[in-house]
Amino acid sequence: MNTKRVPSGSAGNTPADPYLPGHGNAGYRTTHYDLDLEYKTGPGRLSGRAKISATADRTLTEFSLDLGMFRVDRVLVDGAAASYTHRAGKLRVRPATPLPAGTPFTVTVRYAGVPRPIPSRWGDLGWERLDDGALVASQPTGAPSWFPCNDHPADKASYRIAITTQSRYAVVANGTLVSHEVGAGTTTWVYEQLAPMSSYLATVQIGRYRPIDLATGPVPQRAAVPPRLLAAAQYDLGRQPEMMTAFECVFGPYPFGEYAVVVVDEALDVPVEAHGLSIFGSNHVDGRRGFERLVAHELAHQWFGNSLTVADWRHIWLNEGFAKYAEWLWSELSGGEPARAHAVRSRAMVAALRQDLRLADPGARRIFDDRVYQRGALALHALREVVGDGPFFTLLREWTQVHRHGTVTTEAFTALAQRHTSRPLDGLFAAWLYEPALPPS
Repeated sequence: MNTKRVPSGSAGNTPADPYLPGHGNAGYRTTHYDLDLEYKTGPGRLSGRAKISATADRTLTEFSLDLGMFRVDRVLVDGAAASYTHRAGKLRVRPATPLPAGTPFTVTVRYAGVPRPIPSRWGDLGWERLDDGALVASQPTGAPSWFPCNDHPADKASYRIAITTQSRYAVVANGTLVSHEVGAGTTTWVYEQLAPMSSYLATVQIGRYRPIDLATGPVPQRAAVPPRLLAAAQYDLGRQPEMMTAFECVFGPYPFGEYAVVVVDEALDVPVEAHGLSIFGSNHVDGRRGFERLVAHELAHQWFGNSLTVADWRHIWLNEGFAKYAEWLWSELSGGEPARAHAVRSRAMVAALRQDLRLADPGARRIFDDRVYQRGALALHALREVVGDGPFFTLLREWTQVHRHGTVTTEAFTALAQRHTSRPLDGLFAAWLYEPALPPS
């Protein structure tokens, strides 16, 4: 814990997220993060300056940010020194003068330490030190492990991320690489992500990676891969440009300027999506396209989860159910089994499990339950069969366009779906989204 003068009063904790009430902070909305970081891989030490631009929603005598176990050296608000306390994952800041409602302001935090993952019921999340580098996988609560933030999915902002580390390493972060400056033994990499991004989707990947260009346009696609996996990754990701084209047809235009894949030189339980970027483990590269469905899944998250972000974690099926259904669609569109065949197998699997999960409100401990993925995809397939292919895919394209770079809820999706058919959908959605029992076939 780092403490300066203790301010009295409270700015409140978070926006109302029924699943993660300890994350996120009320009273303001962020608009931009400017992060200057230096990472020393030997001791695993991170030094940072975070300048956060925000707008006050109400008069603020105090506000808070989420931040893990770092030493905080200084906090400024609009360039003036501010008092603060830092304990239990919250950096509470009291500006020298109150911030009126509607006022834009900046808060600058200088901090340092050895990043520690954020403990959670889903394991340790966020910045992870590797044998030879680092990776960041933050969903849903790991972002404070490496920078101060308003850690709520609905609070989205643009980012500039600059990372300085030893020159033997490559660095990949969200967005476009705008500069790459080599110094005396270190290199500074600067990335900009202009599309609004949630804190949990921000990432930095550091390793001895070699670049692969997968496609140059219209959406540039690149990969960063350990040298020993170059040939296998080139083959395994070889159909990703075709996949991008197919998904743009069914989901609408790709929402970001480019797309990157990082294969870390470690085994991961599952790949992880980030904003404009996906992270795979070395165990997901076999040189036989044995994990191509996961390539489709992570690419689909760029629409469902990253551009369209859940307003709170109750709506996680809008991320995972859509990405799972994208696996089935890629199979169908690429000449493999149709989505219907996948749905039959999925239904049999789900039917053999306990029938105690409500898809639209699964509970905090179940947001990554496989039934959220499978039942979410099954619900979409049931909707497709009721309304027909034309209205269904028109709905998906309108869904991604209307809410591009915004936040979404289950209620918004069901309301939009109803506008695409004259058939009443209340019964279908009630059965699939709100009842625990699997609907009859």
